[in-house]
Amino acid sequence: MRCIHRFHRRMVESGDWDRILRVLSAKLSEQGWSDELYHRAKERARMMDPPLFKTILEEITLHGEATVPVSVRRETTAQIRQFVKDQFEK
Repeated sequence: MRCIHRFHRRMVESGDWDRILRVLSAKLSEQGWSDELYHRAKERARMMDPPLFKTILEEITLHGEATVPVSVRRETTAQIRQFVKDQFEK
């Protein structure tokens, strides 16, 4: 786990973390994933009385993780792998 934290810190310090997140966010928006997730959460909140944030968050998180388009997942994973590879080459 410690190694993961070091790589994350390096990614943040180098600016790669923000760059990857921006690309990820743009790709998910382009494919309508972000809007679909937002509307799903909104609908779920409407069905609850009272709406419970924790419950909605848990349900939406599970759905979101399961529905990320494969192409976006692969591209993001490839970018992270490239960063790790570049770190070992230094």
